[in-house]
Amino acid sequence: MPSATAGLEGVVATSSQICFIDGDRGILSYFGYNVNTLAEEATFEEVIYLLWNGKLPTRAQLNELKSSLVAERDLPAEVIAFLKAAPKDALPMDVLRTAVSMLSLYDPLARDNSYDASVKKAVKLMARISTLVTTFDRLRNRMPALPGDPQLGYAANFLYTLTGAKPDDVMERVFDVALILHADHELNASTFAGRVTAATLSDIYSAVTSAIGALKGPLHGGANEAVIQLLLSTKSPADAVERIKRDLENKVKIPGFGHRVYHVLDPRAIHLKKMSEELGRRTGHADLFEKSSRVEHTVRELKRLNANVDFYSASTYYSLGIPVDLFTPIFAVSRMSGWTAHILEQYKNNRLIRPRADYTGAPDGQKWIPIDQRS
Repeated sequence: MPSATAGLEGVVATSSQICFIDGDRGILSYFGYNVNTLAEEATFEEVIYLLWNGKLPTRAQLNELKSSLVAERDLPAEVIAFLKAAPKDALPMDVLRTAVSMLSLYDPLARDNSYDASVKKAVKLMARISTLVTTFDRLRNRMPALPGDPQLGYAANFLYTLTGAKPDDVMERVFDVALILHADHELNASTFAGRVTAATLSDIYSAVTSAIGALKGPLHGGANEAVIQLLLSTKSPADAVERIKRDLENKVKIPGFGHRVYHVLDPRAIHLKKMSEELGRRTGHADLFEKSSRVEHTVRELKRLNANVDFYSASTYYSLGIPVDLFTPIFAVSRMSGWTAHILEQYKNNRLIRPRADYTGAPDGQKWIPIDQRS
């Protein structure tokens, strides 16, 4: 049997047409469309269509998708009741994981695992995950949930139903691009977890719930929360640099730096850095960008590590007025597009994912010891 590879690093686990990454050249693309092109030209809804269908939509196809997402935004009454009853101090990712699983209980197609039914469920999941996040946040803050505005796109509607204020064009575009950049990233931990569950021919709700559980971890989606907490805990850019130097001397891992795949700058970080700077100036949070920039320079100089997607997304989300503990749920909102694309691809050409382990325990044939003789 081949020897084990820690963390499955470098192991090719499946074939996929969805996402391409070249970590040596800093390339990320969805179905051949470079993420830089998509960030500059596309809307998030166009990227959702691309991930699900392998091609960009026509205007009619895009309008149909937008209409479907608007039509499926509303939550079942039972799920809203759960969001109201959930502890106000509950972690939003825990609430989101449970609520997504609950959605299956009130879906008439829940027991239909055909491909066509799964596509319809993907639309519902994509539409409703946004509503779940914004509704819970408003309810826990003793504010009424806001119905979505059918005239607003996906990004703008999220910000509106979260804050109660319609975003201006700049804020809408920044959030739209952030969603595009986080939409998919090949076989990351959460996507792989979702595909493993789907490979058993379990339903798409179960597969997505598995993905959310994996995303919650601080080594995956939770990193951007750690970044903003680090920035907010320092008084100035100079103080942030001194804090980083102390942490590095004590071998403390700096959140938002390094990546298992990229050996050069994460291409997503380039866009988020620009957006962090622009939004920081517009919203009075320029100090966060200055701290971030100084920290990035320090870590690169001392450890030769580049910022990843989590680093500048932290200050970007904070400048948009998003509560810190919603940073990871927003990651889930965006990544729902990629998760569902991968799960649908898994269903199309399924084989049970069942790797082996490199056994390092005691040899077979251990002598049985009666319980009264054991020490």
